[in-house]
Amino acid sequence: MKQSTAEILREYGPFADVERVHGVSFDGNNVWFASGEKLNAFDPESGQNLRSIDVAAHAGTAWDGQHFFQLANDLIQKIDPDTGQVLATIPAPGGGGDSGLTWAEGTLWVGQYRERKIHQVDPETGAILRTIESNRFVTGVTWVEGELWHATWEGDQSDLRRVDPKSGKVLEKLDMPAGMGVSGLESDGGDRLYCGSTSAGVVRAVRRPR
Repeated sequence: MKQSTAEILREYGPFADVERVHGVSFDGNNVWFASGEKLNAFDPESGQNLRSIDVAAHAGTAWDGQHFFQLANDLIQKIDPDTGQVLATIPAPGGGGDSGLTWAEGTLWVGQYRERKIHQVDPETGAILRTIESNRFVTGVTWVEGELWHATWEGDQSDLRRVDPKSGKVLEKLDMPAGMGVSGLESDGGDRLYCGSTSAGVVRAVRRPR
């Protein structure tokens, strides 16, 4: 396993009226984050806040290229990005104990926080297709270029880890500074991983090793 210290490239925020970030996503242009009762977008180049959608946004956020998927208590909502309307819901696999959310290969991948699991889920029915296990609390999940990454947070320490999507074996680990908890994780499809904060209304960009 490769292990190194996370290289933090930039910090965005703190954003007004945001106590903590619950989930993070990327739509190809802008970064979106869940803040409890809103989904918020900002420009990753300027850091400028662009818009928000009034919708329950309690944990992970995902983008499939057309719609947002958003954890809200024990449900995953499918949201129209233009109107903010909830188009459909499916049950969340953790029944409310869910954390990260991402889209890959036509399916959703959902972190289950205290159970230390990641589930691959059918986006139409909510059926669990596959489950892998972690040895730490799962607080975010993302795919990039065929790699599965997830964030952890336990005690005073968070890390970002690349894992084998079949076995869950840890292949690489980036240690965050002590006290810097991560809630929500998303890739920009390139060399940046966007991390939400457990204790402040900020999003941090971390370099993804090549």
